[in-house]
Amino acid sequence: MNATSPEAVSPGRIVLLTTSHRVAPGLLSWPAWQALHGADRVLCADGAHPQLPYLREAGTKVDETAPTAEELIAACAGGRTVVVVATGEGEPALTDGLARLAGSGRATMPELELLPASYDLPGARLLDLVQVMDSIRAECPWSSQQTHKGLAKYGIEEIYELVEAIEEGDRDELREELGDVLLQVVFHARIAEEDTEAPFSIDDVAGGIVAKLIHRHPHVFGDELATTPEEVKEHWRRTKAVEKQRESVTEGIPLGQPGLALAAKLASRVRTAGLDVPLPKGEGIGYELLAMATRAEASGVDPEAALRVAARAYRDAVRAAEGQRAAEGQGE
Repeated sequence: MNATSPEAVSPGRIVLLTTSHRVAPGLLSWPAWQALHGADRVLCADGAHPQLPYLREAGTKVDETAPTAEELIAACAGGRTVVVVATGEGEPALTDGLARLAGSGRATMPELELLPASYDLPGARLLDLVQVMDSIRAECPWSSQQTHKGLAKYGIEEIYELVEAIEEGDRDELREELGDVLLQVVFHARIAEEDTEAPFSIDDVAGGIVAKLIHRHPHVFGDELATTPEEVKEHWRRTKAVEKQRESVTEGIPLGQPGLALAAKLASRVRTAGLDVPLPKGEGIGYELLAMATRAEASGVDPEAALRVAARAYRDAVRAAEGQRAAEGQGE
């Protein structure tokens, strides 16, 4: 082989084409289609790869074969371009073999390019969660028997654990607890699909909140103007009032929430509506707490959060006292 042979001038090119299973097959990037149409050979080890029918329909000939690293290098001889349509794992055995050959110095290596043909959009992993939830609901003896009512207590627990992670400032714990709350949403939506009278899916849930957010943010998606948080809140209150058409400002307030939060929410609704409603007269700590919660809300303080901060401080003081007592006991 002389120095001017095509093999010496150009050892060829390998394009490893990767795709996302979360994107509909056939929706490939323009650089990917260019690489496929310009290739001398297109290879794929998986005959059931979801992209193959679409590639063939587009006129791309695909050889169903799993070449070794040496065979792939040989296929590139003479400056040819070979596109490998990667399987779900990205062909680790093939890339490892190419890396070993490159390190050995025994072969003239073709140019190697990793070309993502489709990309995950933000939120794409939610599709994985939906699929996993489908499998669990169908195959898990416990999950397959759950109902909305049976899961309700877990939803409450997960929300409290999320609040605790926020208060602790633990980022890893926050991410995990957000996942647990998200699981509750997907689980309930999956159960709802099986309702015989009024079924709905996770897409219905997502579609509903998207429509609500767009409608309640006319300053973002419409012609309204809002330059301050107060103006945004006013837009929200106005559009929500039109949507709900409630007969009382107390409608829609869940009575099952913690007492201080309930009192503050009632006080907020009354204040926002411009009503002058005196607090009920009565004896006992409950009425005193109601008055305190109302005053806190009026001054912009969340009484539930404030009490939680105080309770955490009390907890820390208890732990410190316990530690001091233990230390004193050891010193005796």
